Parts: sequence; C-alpha cells; structure tokens
Amino acid sequence: MAKEIKTIGVLTSGGDAPGMNAAIRAVVRTALARGLKVKGIKKGYQGLLNEEIVDMEARSVSEIIQRGGTILGTARCLEFKTPEGQKKGADICRKHEIDGIVVIGGDGSYRGAQALSRNGINTIGLPGTIDLDIACTDYTIGFDTAVNTAMNAIDKVKDTSSSHERCSIIEVMGRHAGYIALWCGIANGAEDILLPEKYDFNEQMIINNIIANRKKGKTHHIIINAEGIGHSTSMARRIEAATGIETRATILGYMQRGGSPTAKDRYYASIMGAYAVDIMLKGKTNRVVGYQHGEFVDFDIEAALNMEKSIDEYQFEVAQLL
Repeated sequence: MAKEIKTIGVLTSGGDAPGMNAAIRAVVRTALARGLKVKGIKKGYQGLLNEEIVDMEARSVSEIIQRGGTILGTARCLEFKTPEGQKKGADICRKHEIDGIVVIGGDGSYRGAQALSRNGINTIGLPGTIDLDIACTDYTIGFDTAVNTAMNAIDKVKDTSSSHERCSIIEVMGRHAGYIALWCGIANGAEDILLPEKYDFNEQMIINNIIANRKKGKTHHIIINAEGIGHSTSMARRIEAATGIETRATILGYMQRGGSPTAKDRYYASIMGAYAVDIMLKGKTNRVVGYQHGEFVDFDIEAALNMEKSIDEYQFEVAQLL
C-alpha cells in the first residue's frame, strides 16, 4: 500500500519561467484544501540539500500570481546529480516529514525528481520552461509569456529598422529548441527564421534573399535568430559587408524570462499545479504533468524523458512561405 501523503514540498529548479508562481500558488492552496501540510523548498535542489525549507500557508502565496520569476528562487546543483546527493536529498525530505515533492522545471529537473522517487519520495513534475522543448506536452509554463515578450520587442525593432532601411538580426532564446524563433518569425513577419533544428549555415542564401528583397523595394529585412545558432553580431558584420546594407544585431536575452505572465500561463500553470497535487494523492509518483489535445495528462518520467520532439514540418513550411 502506498504511504499516506500528509506533507508535500514544492520547489522550482533550472531556469525561471513566467507562471511558476501561479503553479506554486496552486500547489499550496490545493494541498491545503485537501488537508495537507505544505513546505516550500527554496533555491531548487541546492536549497533542499541546504535545508532551506519553510512552512507555507494560503497567505504565503497571496499576490504572487501576477509576478514573474519564482518566489522560491532557483539554482543549479551539481551535487544533486550524484547518487550521494540524491540520497541526501531524500533523507532530508524524511527528516522534515515531506512525503512528496512537486518539482517545477525542465528535463534536468525531472531527472532530479526521478532520483527522489527512486529513493522513496513521491514526486510529480510540472513543465516549467520558456523553450517549449518538453516532448510529452504541447504546452510548457512560461512559453506563452516569453514569446509575447519577444514578439512585442521585435515589433519595436522592426519599426526603427524600417525607418533606417536596415537589416536587423534579432536573437531570441532557445539553445536547442527553435520554438520561440519559429513563433516570432511568423507572428512578426520575419523575412528569415534561423532555427537550431533546421539551419544549414548557408549564409549566402540569406544574403541573396536580402539583396533580392531590396531590389523589390523592401525597406527593411528582419532575421529571427535562435540562441542556439547565436553569433548574431558577427553575422551582422558579414551581411553588411556582403550587401552594403546597414545591419544591426539585437540580442533580447533574459528579458524573455521576466515579466508578468499572460492569462494563458497563469491559467494553465494553476490547473497543472492543482492536478499535480491530486494525482499524488491518488498514489501516483515519478510522473510528469503535460497538456495534450486539449486535456491535462500525466506520464511516467522515464517515458517522458525518452520522448522526442521536433519542429512541425508543416509549420516550418508555412513560416518560409509567409
């Protein structure tokens, strides 16, 4: 028989994402409503190992749903990647009478959750990453806000690019996944979109495209470049030298992680937080919550980590056509 859950912990790990606070709030208030005690673990797995653990009440999460970032903080933790660190983390959970933990983060965070589960602590993962790169889910907490933040910034750069008849290379986040770049490329009407999954490093084709568009009377040229390709500044210098057209690079950077979350990120993160508590109370562990085909679902973490995700070919084709 599964151990009765009386106290749960919640932590955020890896990169922060808008909507994490909404998820924390939902976990805390749902658990309290179900008669559980809740402990907040600060600074991710590092905070767990340092025993930075606090009691949480309903008022602990008041007025946070609209805030970006994470009130619990987040940090990387190399020690927790070791078997010794993982066992220590589970022992600390037992010391503080934590029966289960909801972990909000990406793939790396899931591996930590999986390790805790193997060491006897019930764990449920929530997909918190702006990159939309978790294969088992169509939605990740923070993506909607991040892509809207980037879209609004690109609109502004596009205005000044047109005024000065420039070429602009705008670098968005996405080290291994090009979803922010793809969405912004379509939403902002970019002339070229460079994705880690698709880019063949044929810079001459981009140069030819810029020259052809200028001959047609186009007064600006917007290139959306994903972080995983990078080198936007040096690329701008090469393009300007080859075309004679003033070219500037703008790197949006960490502004995409911040800001007040959109309604979608607040809503979905809230439902996912509540869902995580309820499936844990049903005896589930070593699971990750996802959203597929309009429904909230859950998967075994191992199965989720083994899934692969790629850019939809039709969506990429449409981006090129438009």
